[in-house]
Amino acid sequence: MRQQSKVQLHIRGLILGGPRPAICLPLVGGTRHTVVEEARALTALQPDLLEWRIDGFEQVENIDECLSLLKEMRTIIGDIPLIFTCRIDQEGGMQPISPEKRLELVCAAMQTGNVDILDIELCNPREFIDTARKQAAESGVKLILSYHNFTQTPSEAFICSKLAVAQEAGADIAKLAAMPHDQDDVLTLLRATLRARNEIIAGPIVTMSMGTPGVLSRLAGGLYGSDVTFAVGMGVSAPGQIPIGELKKGMALLYND
Repeated sequence: MRQQSKVQLHIRGLILGGPRPAICLPLVGGTRHTVVEEARALTALQPDLLEWRIDGFEQVENIDECLSLLKEMRTIIGDIPLIFTCRIDQEGGMQPISPEKRLELVCAAMQTGNVDILDIELCNPREFIDTARKQAAESGVKLILSYHNFTQTPSEAFICSKLAVAQEAGADIAKLAAMPHDQDDVLTLLRATLRARNEIIAGPIVTMSMGTPGVLSRLAGGLYGSDVTFAVGMGVSAPGQIPIGELKKGMALLYND
């Protein structure tokens, strides 16, 4: 039986941490036209969640343009919950953006009411995290605190510790992604996820092994307690993502849909 979270989040009709892990598709377009076309195409694929990786948008430092596009995106996607992510370049961001501009952007986006979940990294300064968390609470936005390692998979103890730190720092959702070198690394991440689910983390968890060896975690990670898996719609936001059609078929078998 799937490991559900003790604290579940209800977001626009979606239950995060419930009986079935959610499938999220990333929007990674560089231009306004591309992002709009992505939003239309991905909405038609009926994901549970969408994530706008705004760090891929070529006008990311033009906040008025970003908020205008965010408003247009919401009219396209309707009530599909939206994760807003301006990924820091040290953890896979698509371009360097100053901390001041990133913080200004994410806070302004949350204030619009068009964002449901904000993803920021644990490596940000504490003041950055505290300011974003406060704005999220005021705006009714759920907060993901995330850690990404694109070179290796840390130990089970390290993974559990990072997830615990995210929870202690005020995350509604704790997230960790790591790069495996072999299947032992994938099993390390899955064991850590299960331990965190049962012993440490009350709310939803998102974990994944990246790259080809980590495909198993994207398909079956929900059985160990991961509450969101990322698929491919039109473009990938991390290595190892599976096309949404194939992922849905596999998950239908695992979760008895």
